[in-house]
Amino acid sequence: MFLHTHPYPPFLFDTATKLIVGTLPPPRFTTGELKEGDVDFCYGSKTGQLWPILDAIFNLNLRYETTAFAIQQRKDFLRKRKIGVCDIVASAKRTKIDASDLGMNAIQLRDVIGYIKAYKNVDTLLFTGGNSKNGPEYFFRKHLKTYDIPLKLVSNEVPRIHEFELPQLPHEKARIIKTVSLTAPSGAANRAVGSMASYKKLKSENPNFTTVAFRVLQYQDYF
Repeated sequence: MFLHTHPYPPFLFDTATKLIVGTLPPPRFTTGELKEGDVDFCYGSKTGQLWPILDAIFNLNLRYETTAFAIQQRKDFLRKRKIGVCDIVASAKRTKIDASDLGMNAIQLRDVIGYIKAYKNVDTLLFTGGNSKNGPEYFFRKHLKTYDIPLKLVSNEVPRIHEFELPQLPHEKARIIKTVSLTAPSGAANRAVGSMASYKKLKSENPNFTTVAFRVLQYQDYF
């Protein structure tokens, strides 16, 4: 049984207004056996699509390499855009050592609500996946139940949007937190993207349109 622990603490700072919330990076980031082209930071897998998507939106000229410079590029961008990272899974056990969300067992969650309370400018959570089993929204819903906090649907269009009210002390102003369930930035989600009517329409109009380009159009409205 492999204990898959999250290798990175949450990337948080006082001015952050948004948090990217995922699950776990591939196991090699836990063991330190990185591949050429991996970046030793959140969402740094060479096959991951989050940074290429953000690179395309913001023209970041990112390097995709295992260097301190590549890490700093990403940290500088996140601070400039006031975006933190707080993945929800602290650890999980696996019988098969892979990156499958469904392969996670004995899952320990991070106290994301506790982090939101501590970082008082946060008003939006950006889930890198939806409510399918063991996805970030799925885990967050379970997490909210431990606080007895309801999640209210705002929009059922993809990406689905919800909101919840963060419990406050009597003298504090109520905080409404928005959640956005983005299409997962992974190759495993490409089949789901390909089945979407909105993607099929754009693909029919432009045969060169890709699943990454589809995510670029989606993500640019929220980052």
